[in-house]
Amino acid sequence: MQMTDSRTIAATPEEVWAAILDPEVLKQCVPGCTEMSGSAEEGFEATVVQKVGPVKATFQGTVVLSDMVPGESLTLTGEGKGGAAGFAKGGADVKLKAVEGGTELHYDVEAKVGGKLAQLGSRIIDGFAKKMADQFFTNFQSVVEGPQDAEGDAPDEGGDGEGKKKGWFKKLVS
Repeated sequence: MQMTDSRTIAATPEEVWAAILDPEVLKQCVPGCTEMSGSAEEGFEATVVQKVGPVKATFQGTVVLSDMVPGESLTLTGEGKGGAAGFAKGGADVKLKAVEGGTELHYDVEAKVGGKLAQLGSRIIDGFAKKMADQFFTNFQSVVEGPQDAEGDAPDEGGDGEGKKKGWFKKLVS
């Protein structure tokens, strides 16, 4: 399964870069992630619980970051083993580009599965993999940008109309 997409995140490329290297941010973004540890330099270890069709499994996996060009691009490569359910592995090439209003995050994702999961059929697997990738990058955008109101703006911090409230991550790196 291969997928390409992009989204604009209301943050600078430096803020987006810092977030994608942060294990706490990644833990919040990976659907079903119960544990995440490690570092960008040495890789991350994660535990993810997911249900694919009738198969529910706990995956123990690793994520390695490579080909890193700070503030511009990187490759995420992951592999998880779910015991009798099988395995999943894949990667994403991520590119960041400064645009008006923030950063355009472009990604190319590739995923493969084996074991019982592969027996479910390509339509179920492809749909699940696309949903997981979309959910990860939607969650990532939400964490980096912070809470939004109905118009898509961050709520006022003090209710005085002065300035917009930044997300917790933006406060951390600002």
